[in-house]
Amino acid sequence: MHVRKGDTVAVLAGKDKGKQGKVIRAIPKENRVVVEKVNLVKRHLKPSPKNPNGGIVTMEAPIHASNVMLVCKACNRPTRVGKRFLDNGAKVRVCKRCGATID
Repeated sequence: MHVRKGDTVAVLAGKDKGKQGKVIRAIPKENRVVVEKVNLVKRHLKPSPKNPNGGIVTMEAPIHASNVMLVCKACNRPTRVGKRFLDNGAKVRVCKRCGATID
């Protein structure tokens, strides 16, 4: 996947198009990510020891990874991601706009 946990991403499609947020969780098997304050849904919870009253809880739902784009820290704009090998053999992600390393 082109995004990882902790990355700042911009949403490209869907009801939250244009918003930015931090990736809380990446789900590579399903090619989905959970972004904070994006794709909020309401869950109806039964009473449990953890939540004794139950009720309606607002939480983030996963969105497809193709609908988000990484925001480069150097140029502060959404960008495509490239890969490059450093001299020591480490593989890093690279901003396609400005060429800065992301990792």
